Amino acid sequence: MSKIPKTAVKKIVNGNSDIMLTDKAANEISRILEKKAQRIARYAVTQAKKKGRKTILKEDIDSYIFKFGD
Repeated sequence: MSKIPKTAVKKIVNGNSDIMLTDKAANEISRILEKKAQRIARYAVTQAKKKGRKTILKEDIDSYIFKFGD
């Protein structure tokens, strides 16, 4: 089970449309988002370490987006 609450996913979807989201659909979106967040976090940690930092900066996240486009 994902650490991203399905209620948060439902709020995002319902806030942008009048379409309802089933619990299973919200759980699946949550699972996908968590996998993506883990990839971004791993990349950002690597970038921070390469630069001798122990802190992830916005530029590390931006670098991921620039490199992978998502």
